Amino acid sequence: MKHYIKILILILLVVTSCKTTKNTSGISIVDVLSTNKIINNHYTNNFNQQTVSANLKAKYNSKKTSATVSIKLRLEKDKTIWMSATKFGIPLAKVKITPERVIYYEKLERTYFDGDFSLLSKWLGTELDYDKVQNILLGQAVLNLKKGKYNSKIDNNLYELSPKKENELFGILFFMNPDNFKVNKQEIRHPKKQQLLSVSYSNYNEIEGEQFPENINIRATDNKNLTTINIEYRSVEFNNDLTFPFSIPSGYKEISLK
Repeated sequence: MKHYIKILILILLVVTSCKTTKNTSGISIVDVLSTNKIINNHYTNNFNQQTVSANLKAKYNSKKTSATVSIKLRLEKDKTIWMSATKFGIPLAKVKITPERVIYYEKLERTYFDGDFSLLSKWLGTELDYDKVQNILLGQAVLNLKKGKYNSKIDNNLYELSPKKENELFGILFFMNPDNFKVNKQEIRHPKKQQLLSVSYSNYNEIEGEQFPENINIRATDNKNLTTINIEYRSVEFNNDLTFPFSIPSGYKEISLK
């Protein structure tokens, strides 16, 4: 069913802004820094591993349905993002994304999609490309902050960045952790469509020198309809030799994402 694909895609999109440290406490003192310094620190503390392999547990809830699935994630930086979803050990769906291509299939209704990012961007309500998806997975801002102009302030012991010039179609906020300047939360609003996407993180572990989350919480509101996804990392490893097996089973029907 399509909600299993949505779980995988939403995980790719916002799900895993993955490098932050534990949230600062209410009594912490955050240094006042210039906006340029915050942005420069964000890009200085970039993800330094070549591959990621992880096992996740995802709980999905919406007005119409709920589901809990296990997901295997594999990522080779700048090349491939791969996910496979199962329930009680039974394969449900698989996704593979490269800089040029988005391809997936799901087994319940025996359908598949094979194309570029255009339809995927339309379906999810925001323009996407491989770099944006990867940046989110690696805890980087979804937009290139060095190419825009931003205001900054301290809000709830986080650095909040907002565009100086508002976009007519959507609004976006970035919240940076003052300990390592990774994204602690990202919010994207589409006022005309009454859409809000918010991702927040709690409980982080240090793995091989990288800060990686134990949990990710996603809230997506679309015209009063609320969807939540809670993700728990069960295991994470870096720099393994990875494979990305993918072939569409015979007899599956191609669909478009509308």
